[in-house]
Amino acid sequence: MRRFFFVALTVLFIGLASCKTYQPPNKRVDTSGLSPSEAFRLGKIKNTPYVINGKLYMPMSYEQATAYEETGIASWYGQETLEQHNGQATAYGETFYPDKPSAAHKYLPLPSIVRVTNLDTKASIEVRVNDRGPFVDNRVIDLSAEAAKQLGFYEKGTARVKLEVISKP
Repeated sequence: MRRFFFVALTVLFIGLASCKTYQPPNKRVDTSGLSPSEAFRLGKIKNTPYVINGKLYMPMSYEQATAYEETGIASWYGQETLEQHNGQATAYGETFYPDKPSAAHKYLPLPSIVRVTNLDTKASIEVRVNDRGPFVDNRVIDLSAEAAKQLGFYEKGTARVKLEVISKP
């Protein structure tokens, strides 16, 4: 019995030692100056589950995201630490620039192109989703500072929006 327990424990340790955790790519892709459609074709698709604050998130496949729509509260990220986020890698491995339109979503496949419409002002833009978030319960999307400016809620901080997936590979 002891021998079986020892063998089982050894196999378990070897199995755990061989497990890899997900590491985002070191290569950053600069999409500044590209339209969302041009930038969409860069990089490889990421659709891996991930854990934030003990909660498991399962991103959608592109098939699931076809014709996906969502309504809720948008915010823009980096409000408190805008300079801290500037130049950092997104979940997709691109460089985040707050002065370029981009977005973060918990479940949409990376990358995705979405139309975001401010429901109060009817302003609308297309942005590339290349990051994960927001991890605040009542928010559906985090936008870059520039995207928030274009949608007219930069000063306010949040807005009621509608998201529509408009592109997939």
